[in-house]
Amino acid sequence: MLVLTRKQNESIQINDTIEIKVLGLEGDQVKLGISAPESVSINRKEVYLDIQKQNSEAANLPADILDVLQQEDK
Repeated sequence: MLVLTRKQNESIQINDTIEIKVLGLEGDQVKLGISAPESVSINRKEVYLDIQKQNSEAANLPADILDVLQQEDK
């Protein structure tokens, strides 16, 4: 892991397309601004992990789930 120290209004550049800027310091929290292309998905880690869990659970659904769901629509 790379560890860097930044002050307010200083940035970290990742490749040519992603910039992370320290916008403010409020108590024990840091406010960050992230500039990246729309094709780059940016989530808080807990949200990212929840999405991964839901995707994994959805991939393990029974093969006949579509039949069951179609029966419910009738």
